[in-house]
Amino acid sequence: MPFVYHQKIKFRHCDPAGIVFYPRYFEMMNDTVEDFFEKVAVLPFADMHQDCGIPTAGIEAQFQAPSRLGDQLEIALTITRLGRSSLGLAYDARCKGELRFTATSTVVFIDGNGRSAPWTDAIRTRLDRFIKKETPDGK
Repeated sequence: MPFVYHQKIKFRHCDPAGIVFYPRYFEMMNDTVEDFFEKVAVLPFADMHQDCGIPTAGIEAQFQAPSRLGDQLEIALTITRLGRSSLGLAYDARCKGELRFTATSTVVFIDGNGRSAPWTDAIRTRLDRFIKKETPDGK
């Protein structure tokens, strides 16, 4: 079950040609993660970043079609892997059903000293509901 974040493409996201400047997609991915953690893990970044955090350890993206000023993106976030202290994420962004970009990233739960730390049981339970489950046909 994916978490869906809605993002209207604004002037600040676009280059002079009126299409999204690709680094802005990385900001949108982070906004999606931030919203997911606030609404699903019940761990708002404002609270979390006082004594822990979840920095991105790796990210990869593919851009299939441009997004333009005024477009409404639906960015679906799915957990692909829940490790001891890491989290694998997959993003699928669409506008009116058209695929705009896909991406994967890994975030790591860290303590106040910047070292990886295990997810708490409460957070792990909330995250587990969003792990992509394999179906009998392998999808």
